[in-house]
Amino acid sequence: MSRPPLRAVIADDQALVRTGFGMILAADGIEVTAEAADGIEAIAAVRRTRPDVVLMDIRMPRMDGIEATRRILTDGDRNGTRIIILTTYDLDHYVYAAITAGASGFLLKDVSPEQLVAAVRMVQSGDALLAPTITRRLIERFADRKEAKAADAHPDLSGLTPRELEVLRLLATGLSNAELAERLFLSPTTVKTHIGRILSKLELRDRVQAVILAYETGLIAPGDTARPRSTEDDFPGVTGPKKH
Repeated sequence: MSRPPLRAVIADDQALVRTGFGMILAADGIEVTAEAADGIEAIAAVRRTRPDVVLMDIRMPRMDGIEATRRILTDGDRNGTRIIILTTYDLDHYVYAAITAGASGFLLKDVSPEQLVAAVRMVQSGDALLAPTITRRLIERFADRKEAKAADAHPDLSGLTPRELEVLRLLATGLSNAELAERLFLSPTTVKTHIGRILSKLELRDRVQAVILAYETGLIAPGDTARPRSTEDDFPGVTGPKKH
């Protein structure tokens, strides 16, 4: 039996962006269930159509993407909707606020069609941290301004096994599931099981929230890395995001 198509909502105050992204997703078999021109319309569209993924612009009239993300995920956890933030600049300071509100990652608006489709499918599956080179840079930019707490002082982390803590540390450096499996001499299935248990124990929605928690608790420090990565690792054939 074939699986139902992945469903998406596009929220952006520019009609051309909505139309262009919609055409790209539809060409790859992703159903665009609704479009929204502002945050209020986005919330209504999500409640009405229950999509798998929302592409959410930050700056929109009436209600911005940050508040819309927060409200959608407050009552949207039950249906597993995930949100990708759209931004014009790769270090937009509003993006961090949106991710901490529960978004699963973010994309620059000038991404290629291949990047867009890959990102939507990655976030929907929960299998990979979206664009680690960009996301990690953003998290580090803000994490080093926070006062880190000792990892063992966090009540949730104390419930993780030593192996789960090790997986969380490596996950926070941006390693994919395949790289985690290779590093820890585990099968990909076992890695997924560990990550699922980590998210469940910490009551986190996805890997992005796990990365943020790892930085904020001091489990990993800004600048820690397991292996240099590039956007090429996640989007083959793409050299990286355009600088502004």
